[in-house]
Amino acid sequence: KVCGGKRFRMNVLGHLVGGLSIADVLDASVESAMEFWSNEPQILGVLRALVDIGLGYISLGQPLSTLSGGERQRLKLALAIAANAPVLVLDEPSAGLHPADVETLGNLIDRLVDEGRTVVAIEHHLDLVARADRVIDLGPNGGSQGGRVVFEGTPAALARSKTVTGRHLRAH
Repeated sequence: KVCGGKRFRMNVLGHLVGGLSIADVLDASVESAMEFWSNEPQILGVLRALVDIGLGYISLGQPLSTLSGGERQRLKLALAIAANAPVLVLDEPSAGLHPADVETLGNLIDRLVDEGRTVVAIEHHLDLVARADRVIDLGPNGGSQGGRVVFEGTPAALARSKTVTGRHLRAH
C-alpha cells in the first residue's frame, strides 16, 4: 500500500536520475532504456545486444521467472555477445527458440562473423548448420556410438556426404 506496488520505500523513490526513479528505470523496456543510457557505453552495449537478439520488449526489472525458456536462452546469448570476446563458444544456442528467433540468431551470428569475431557453435538445428562456414560432424551415432570426427568441411559438402547429418541436411 505504501509504495503503490513499486517495491521501494518512498524515500528511495524520491531519488531521481534524469527525472526517473529506480522504479521508472526498472519498468522501462530495453529499447526505451537505450536512450536513457545512451552516454554509458558498457550499459548500452548490453542493451544493444538484447535488442539485437530480439529482447527489446522486455523490461529491465522483469523477473527471470517470468521469461520463457527461449527468452532465457536469448538472454544468456545476449550477455555473451555483449562481453565483446573475440571468440564465442555457444552450446546449442537455438535450444528453446521459436523458428523466427532461430532466423534472428542466424543473422546475428553472421553479423558477428562479419565483424571479425569467431563463433563456434555446438548445434543440431539444420537451418544454422546450413549457414555455417565450416562444420565438424561427430558420429557415426550419438552417445557411446559417437565421438569420432566423421566429416569436416562446408555445409554443401556435408549435404553430399553419407553421414547421418549429411542425409538430414540434404533432405532439409
